[in-house]
Amino acid sequence: MKNMPQISEAELEVMKILWELEKATSSQIIERLTQTTDWKPKTIQTLITRLASKNAINTEKINSKAFIYSPIVNEDEYKRFANKSFLQKVYNGSLNLMIASFLKEKKLTKKEIDDLKRLLEEEV
Repeated sequence: MKNMPQISEAELEVMKILWELEKATSSQIIERLTQTTDWKPKTIQTLITRLASKNAINTEKINSKAFIYSPIVNEDEYKRFANKSFLQKVYNGSLNLMIASFLKEKKLTKKEIDDLKRLLEEEV
């Protein structure tokens, strides 16, 4: 997707549900989010409306009152975009600085170090 819509953290919670379910009604989305957040149904409906206006989700009318929503934004594309954006904003695009910062903050186990080495070797 060329122009990735700006998706807020709250809107991202709606997207996660749609990525998992592939399509859902607002009732299904509301049911899920009221179990994990303290958001009111009206707030969740507002998030859905915002995502539709940003062309992040598709809206399909299934009867006079109900709609079914599906993601337009692909989950993997969004993650790549978010990773690049985070890396640029926080570490001036330097992957080395980011990894060094994470390594200073968290002590890795021998297995985690071995896994990272294996990943790096696969990329070469």
